[in-house]
Amino acid sequence: MNTIDSMERLIYCFSKLPGVGRKTAERYAYRVLELDKEDVELFAKSLIETKNNIKFCEICGNFTEKNICDICQNRKSDIICVVKEPKDIIAIEKSKGANYLYHVLHGTISPMENRGPNDIHIKELLSRLNGISEVIIATNPDVEGEVTANYIAKLLKPLGVKVTRLATGIQIGSDLQYADEVTLTKALEDRKEM
Repeated sequence: MNTIDSMERLIYCFSKLPGVGRKTAERYAYRVLELDKEDVELFAKSLIETKNNIKFCEICGNFTEKNICDICQNRKSDIICVVKEPKDIIAIEKSKGANYLYHVLHGTISPMENRGPNDIHIKELLSRLNGISEVIIATNPDVEGEVTANYIAKLLKPLGVKVTRLATGIQIGSDLQYADEVTLTKALEDRKEM
């Protein structure tokens, strides 16, 4: 294999990352050529180790290297914050006063993508409600997030669990991971009952 083939494959691999187009992928590939061989080997090893070692928490669905994540293992709370993806937990944890347990749905209800309630982790949420006084639904404020939030709220209301939704301030169609700490903190503080 010649260098050009190797370079094209590396550019292709970088371009598979979200938000990375051809030009950015090329910049990343050329930067790799400038790095010391040891740094490149460490980078490659880190990619493989991360892929091999990271799994989902058996309780909440967060990323972890153990069977149970640190939050589930060490935090006591009677509030569960429901999110779409594990990376949403990182955004919420940055907000002031976040001291919740979490539940990751691993998706949202999306008829357009043939994804219904049985395709995401709603049943697992229902099995975790013993001793829980409130469920904050913190799915993204887009159509799928709203459909999912309303579906979960309808399931939980008859069970006597308070169900709240993030307050306005998070832009419609945006992702939680991109919200700034102040906006997310305010949205959590001013959450509305559903």
